[in-house]
Amino acid sequence: MAESWIFSDGAVPASPAATLVVLREQIDAGQLETWLTSSHGRFLAVITNAERAMVMLLDDEGDPGEHAVTPEAPGWSEGFILARGQRDESTVPLPDPLRIVDHILAAGIPPGDTTWSVDR
Repeated sequence: MAESWIFSDGAVPASPAATLVVLREQIDAGQLETWLTSSHGRFLAVITNAERAMVMLLDDEGDPGEHAVTPEAPGWSEGFILARGQRDESTVPLPDPLRIVDHILAAGIPPGDTTWSVDR
């Protein structure tokens, strides 16, 4: 069975492209932390300040996961504190997170041209 994703509020996007539209709308509206849950029990989070974002992929609820990093990218972030209390300073500049999310939703894995820091 193919993996499907829903937003934490239960909304079911019609496609990866529809998910990106909602994600952009949420960022524009000031909702800067978004979580999606997959039918396989994985979690995907995007936490942003509208300039940079942290994209996290977790295998299950207790997994510390992994997150996208772009060490050579210009810019800096003071970090993000997630609603669950985790703090991280590793971010990627926009619009990279949207491309990363799109690929994960479509293929189930991060794009091959991205760097990930594994927190496990």
